Amino acid sequence: MPKQKNLKNMFPPASYEYPKTRYFAEYLNFESTENLFDVLDNQSKKIQSLYQNLSPEQWTFAYAPGKWTLQQLLGHLVDTERILTYRTLCISRGEQQSLPGFDENTYLENAHYENQNTDQILQQYILTRQATTALLKSFSPEQWNTMGTANGNSVSVRAISWMIAGHEKHHLGIMKERYSM
Repeated sequence: MPKQKNLKNMFPPASYEYPKTRYFAEYLNFESTENLFDVLDNQSKKIQSLYQNLSPEQWTFAYAPGKWTLQQLLGHLVDTERILTYRTLCISRGEQQSLPGFDENTYLENAHYENQNTDQILQQYILTRQATTALLKSFSPEQWNTMGTANGNSVSVRAISWMIAGHEKHHLGIMKERYSM
């Protein structure tokens, strides 16, 4: 089996690689020395550890009326990672069409994660992260730098990839702050 190529393009994106929106600014707040694959791996371990130890009551806990339960939140992480990974695939392959945005609340409402088996949702999370990592590791330096359009904004494959980590970092913070995890 050939040796894995040097993944030196795993540094956070430059400011010209993503739009100047609140979400990108918040989600792409990483140190310049951080490595994407280390961040993704550490986050995955943290999420798995947190969720494997939840009681049935904790899975269905929401910190306020109308807010997502921990079960729904994990489903949201799965859906969002799938969408962002799809965007990296499309742009890395030269897609010229603008990729659509998505309404996270509509997706969650139609996913019915609250009715799904919690072990299966966690398994979806694990497998999604494995698939994401495998795809991202397959990209050439040229693919990491490829620009495309998603949700009406010009963005690089690298920036979207870091958005996966930034989105999860955001929700880990919410889990700690509002769910006492």
